[in-house]
Amino acid sequence: MKRSDIKRRPLADTVLASLEAEAKEYREGYGIDRLYFVVSANGRKRWELRHKKADGKWTWLGLGGYPEVSAKRAREKASDVAGLVESGIDPIQHKQSSKKVEAETEESLFRSAAESWYLKKVKDGRADATLSKIRTYLDKDILPALGAMPLLEITRRHCAALQSSIEDRQAHNVAKKTRGWLKEIFSQAIARGLCENNPASELLAIAAEAPSTEQHPHLLEHELPAFLKAMKKSTSRLGARTAAWLTIWTASRPGMIRWAEWSEFDLDEATWIIPAAKMKMRRDHHVPLCTQAVAALIELRNITGQSRYLFPGIGPKQPVMSENTINHSFAKIGYARKLVGHGTRHTASTLLREHEWIKDHVESQLAHKEDGISGVYNKARYLPQRRRMMQWYADYLEALAEGITKEKADDFAARVNAAGR
Repeated sequence: MKRSDIKRRPLADTVLASLEAEAKEYREGYGIDRLYFVVSANGRKRWELRHKKADGKWTWLGLGGYPEVSAKRAREKASDVAGLVESGIDPIQHKQSSKKVEAETEESLFRSAAESWYLKKVKDGRADATLSKIRTYLDKDILPALGAMPLLEITRRHCAALQSSIEDRQAHNVAKKTRGWLKEIFSQAIARGLCENNPASELLAIAAEAPSTEQHPHLLEHELPAFLKAMKKSTSRLGARTAAWLTIWTASRPGMIRWAEWSEFDLDEATWIIPAAKMKMRRDHHVPLCTQAVAALIELRNITGQSRYLFPGIGPKQPVMSENTINHSFAKIGYARKLVGHGTRHTASTLLREHEWIKDHVESQLAHKEDGISGVYNKARYLPQRRRMMQWYADYLEALAEGITKEKADDFAARVNAAGR
């Protein structure tokens, strides 16, 4: 409605909601103690109070936007300001002081320190997969337990309780990461002068012992023919199927597959370059692509080529496919608990070494870090050798799926040997 149509005051809620904007911003008296309703030219609405300062001059004090601040709340705020003025307190200075105290209070809370630490991880260029994992456990475990507490009030007992709650659900790896993250958050807070002690510094001393590590479920050569035949008949959707095959053809970590981006692939050169920021070793990792992988990716590109990721998820909270998708693809063809995505690396390593492929080439393909001084100086990627090796591997898997005999397998390997590795 137009302000010329206002018939009575105080202004009713229906009037406040329907007042129309004009060419210039205007104020309408609400009808109570110098409280005004302001409508800007762009249609935004807010409350303002006219009051007299200590020096006798009149001024305006903003009370908030509408409808966030209702008429009832605006009247309450106006009453509070009147009380301050009667007590000789400047409401503008009081408002500024209150905001400062509120900001200082928020900065002293653990959640503020945790968010500052997380933003530094983002700024430092940590891998998307790493940031996603950190964000998940910040929101799921750490912030619900400690977020609202002042840093100075958090004790070792609080941190120990958080660690114990995670261990109680047998998430020992999460507990380990959380210990490290807590130490870093408090260390950064100490450096910023927000606290003096790190209550998460000794959690390892009381950490529950994790169960002994077992190898990821994987298949040996004699088990592969049946598995590969089942994979060829898989009814999983194209994205899940392609992701599963890529773990087989490249022996890459499932997390790298899930977070793979189209910008990292040169299908003409049959090469996938995983940037250093995503790698534990912090250097680019070149992955040769067999002809089977290139063909599968060309088909996939027709579906997801407009996305950033090869295997996009279903929203901002899940930018890529679920970490269970690849394992579920194997489970659908009858290999639940017999093979997981990471297990394909065990399978590839075992089969390649059994067929006498050079260890350094296999380890380089798996992106394993070398120990000792050689790990510092040996930057060789063995890309040409690995390209031959992984094409042989993909072709050999094709042969196994077709029912190759042991004699033919030995002859196949011998011919590759003769051709030079």
